[in-house]
Amino acid sequence: MKMKNHIILSVILLTIAVFVYAQNPVDFKLTAATSKSQFILSNEKGKFVALHFLLKTDCPYCIRHVQEYFSKAGRLPNVVQVFIKPDSDTEIEAWTSMLTGDELEKFPIYRDPDSKLADQFSIPGGYAFHNQIVHFPAIVLLGPDGKEVFRYVGKNNNDRFSFELLVLKVNELTKK
Repeated sequence: MKMKNHIILSVILLTIAVFVYAQNPVDFKLTAATSKSQFILSNEKGKFVALHFLLKTDCPYCIRHVQEYFSKAGRLPNVVQVFIKPDSDTEIEAWTSMLTGDELEKFPIYRDPDSKLADQFSIPGGYAFHNQIVHFPAIVLLGPDGKEVFRYVGKNNNDRFSFELLVLKVNELTKK
């Protein structure tokens, strides 16, 4: 019974934390591992921002997810796509060898050292992948005011929010 109460309390506290954060967005800055660029949330006021939390390690599902979004991003010009990995610069550079330089120039891969931003956005951790414990793959959509308007957390490494579903979600949110 104690374990059940502990789980219920944890879920309630996590829900409150997510709600409070969504109501009070905090500006943040990310540095790219694949270029000299930086992403600063406050610079994107008035646009949607899709934060793609990718897995640590050499994840082929992350590559496919990124490639899908790279190739279709032009269909959502009002959405800034931000791809985030917790790996080191060297690990990200090796991982991005499967992507083209043109793609990476338009869509840098940003670092989230020690998964601090993933923790700030309450992306659940504890997922075992390639002999490491990582955060689950997730997408967090911030509205034009910088507040969280939607999130999707995958249940496993290949459970990703497709680009087509993002198009539907953005269209739904812009009609409100």
